[in-house]
Amino acid sequence: MADSGPVCMITGVGEGTGGYTAKRFAKGGYRIAMLARSNDRLKRLEEELEGSKGYECDVSDLNLLVNTCKKIKNDMGPPQVLIHNAVKGNFDNLLNGKPEWLEQNFRINTTSLLYIALEVVPDMLEAKKGVIIVTGNTAAKRGIAETPYFAPTKAAQRILAQSMARDFGPKGIHVAYVMVDASINTPWTRNRIERQKNKPDIFFAQPKDIAEEIYHVAHQERSAWSFDIEVRPDIEEW
Repeated sequence: MADSGPVCMITGVGEGTGGYTAKRFAKGGYRIAMLARSNDRLKRLEEELEGSKGYECDVSDLNLLVNTCKKIKNDMGPPQVLIHNAVKGNFDNLLNGKPEWLEQNFRINTTSLLYIALEVVPDMLEAKKGVIIVTGNTAAKRGIAETPYFAPTKAAQRILAQSMARDFGPKGIHVAYVMVDASINTPWTRNRIERQKNKPDIFFAQPKDIAEEIYHVAHQERSAWSFDIEVRPDIEEW
């Protein structure tokens, strides 16, 4: 299985959604091509997940990203599944933020998705099948006072994914947008916002459960594909 399973490429592999998604697809028989900025984290997952391979890559470095995509195809073969989970956000109101934040966030959240798609979609079209899933959040559909440097990039990301879905869906490639309407239970999110530090687990979306939903969406029957998928804890107000 380690040498012959289908390839799932995942960006933004960390301690949250990306890492758990890698584990879920590996459990399903996939070989995982994992992209992250932390080589130590990648090495740990390589040891844990048979047939997986880590690629140290900051997706905002577009030349490195393209070369990494080509290396994955050379090392492992063309990905049948792409999970774009890399994300960057700066949260402050307009007058307190920095204008350069917008471009930085856009590069990671949206532009990198376009560049990866240019590398992986031709092989999917040739195979007449493939899956591209983008992880997003409610910023893709609404802006609040603290997200002028973040929400526009996630909205653009969702619309790019929708354009791809309309273009490539009839050609066998399932493109979907999984929107997480909650904070995700990771050490980073637990410590980022003061009021979240002592919240019980039920307050958060669990990355293991998000990964399970991503896996489910990736294996939907062609006659009942989803595009917009919203997930949230049962206590979340919406």
